[in-house]
Amino acid sequence: MQDLTHGSIYKHLFNMSMPIAFGLLVQTLYFIVDLYFVGHLGDVALAGVSTAGNLFFFVLALTQVFNVGCATLVAHAIGRKDPLHASAVYSHALFYGIAACLIISVFGYLFGHHYFSLLAATEAIETAGVTYLYWFLPSLAMQFILTVVSASMRGSGLVKPFMIIQMAALLLNIVLSPILITGVGIFNGMGVAGAGFASSLAACSAVVMGIMYIKRTPNILKLNKQKVTPNAPILKSLLKIGGPAGSEFMLTFLYMAMIYWALSQFGTDEQAGFGLGSRIMQALFLPVMAIAFAAPAIAAQNYAASKMKRVFTTYKVTTIATTSLMFVLALPCIFFPEFFFTPFSNDPAVIAVAATFLSYVGFNFVPAGLVFSYSAMFQAFGNTWPALFSTLVRVGLFSILLVYFVTQTHMEITTVWILSAATVFLQAILSFVLIQMMLKKRLLKRAKITT
Repeated sequence: MQDLTHGSIYKHLFNMSMPIAFGLLVQTLYFIVDLYFVGHLGDVALAGVSTAGNLFFFVLALTQVFNVGCATLVAHAIGRKDPLHASAVYSHALFYGIAACLIISVFGYLFGHHYFSLLAATEAIETAGVTYLYWFLPSLAMQFILTVVSASMRGSGLVKPFMIIQMAALLLNIVLSPILITGVGIFNGMGVAGAGFASSLAACSAVVMGIMYIKRTPNILKLNKQKVTPNAPILKSLLKIGGPAGSEFMLTFLYMAMIYWALSQFGTDEQAGFGLGSRIMQALFLPVMAIAFAAPAIAAQNYAASKMKRVFTTYKVTTIATTSLMFVLALPCIFFPEFFFTPFSNDPAVIAVAATFLSYVGFNFVPAGLVFSYSAMFQAFGNTWPALFSTLVRVGLFSILLVYFVTQTHMEITTVWILSAATVFLQAILSFVLIQMMLKKRLLKRAKITT
């Protein structure tokens, strides 16, 4: 078999990343839709929902154990031409996804209010955030089941079927949100509670449609009902590969929480503006994240098949694609950021904070693209500890410096954004050094095996 060319890798990445990008977009649009309608309820409601939205990162961190673990293990099994093991990973992981769904629901309802008591700038924001969370929690919990299914399918190279499912769920959310938030006819609406409820109903519908698809459609992965049970070796493998990636996102949750804590020293407009700005930034990152999520499946299958030249080609193409796209996305963020926020708020103070945030962090888009590319290769090799280490260094340094500046009497809010951008540059440099070390190590290992 001939080695893949750069053009074929680009085509393969494009074909796999487009459905992934769509899936990530749908997942993010759940929250963006809520922000759009909630933003017209006032800055308190917007700040409350934005603060609650940071818990999305907490759940995202936990789902990454399945997202990275399932995709990598299934891709390795497919690369070894072992579909039975791939299906076993899929089936056992589904059990743990269901268990995690139930656990996060219980903990969210019992302890979620403590989060807002620590970070909300005012009591009104705390009340709005808790109300939204209690109705939004089912949507968060369902992400575990959806992640197991979508990641396992992605590892096998099958990603398109869930695009239709996610689109249908998103349309349902778009229809329900204005009705449940602001009301229609004799129905007065539920305010922020309606926003969370609409998302939860849409997520539940996606789970139902996903189960129906799996049951009725034969795939390279087959769900074995008898294996939807605990399995210690599978769990150990999932945690070994996905655990560091999940911890990496958990550090992102901590990073966001630290910013909300710092902004609580300022007021409602600052928390609302950062919440809005960070969500728009995440939406802009979606195409790059899609490439970074697609690349490990391609590289992992070739790595398992001992095709190192293809792995290096995938690495090079992924890096070029992520950094080029990030450069293009950074330009409007730096030069006219206000464009992104006027549909979501009519408060000039909130828009000013959000625009300032985006104009500063726009400078770290390219190094962030490098970090995404390097993390993708760590996943492909089945060793995500270096990515966790670089993120730990970044968040740790950011937190220490932030605490120091908060204690100063005249800290400007722009100091927070400058610290954020600077530490991303540091993470990119550290990740580059680590990925170069790993690539040389893996190349030498493969060379010894072949000789």
